[in-house]
Amino acid sequence: MRTILLLFASNCFMTVAWYWHLNHKEMPLWKAILISWGIAFFEYCLTVPANRLGSIGGMSAFQLKITQEVITLVVFSFFAVLYLKEPFHWKYLVAFFLLLAAVWVVFKK
Repeated sequence: MRTILLLFASNCFMTVAWYWHLNHKEMPLWKAILISWGIAFFEYCLTVPANRLGSIGGMSAFQLKITQEVITLVVFSFFAVLYLKEPFHWKYLVAFFLLLAAVWVVFKK
């Protein structure tokens, strides 16, 4: 559970680092890059321990990555709708369902 919570927190930082500047297109690109690097530092401070703890807890690298991707899409969806004000389309739900099916396949014994 700690792994999932750390991955969730790290993905919040990652999503902000990668996409916040889309609402600030007037900002010079070099400045957006430097700010994003600063934000991404905190993402790494959470992702590395999350992956280490998950590995120690018995998760494979594939399981960690696929879990992280699902968390990323959930976090990104909220960010895109609430911060970027982008519409959410039904086909995104279908894609998410398929990714959840991938998680099920990866964790199936």
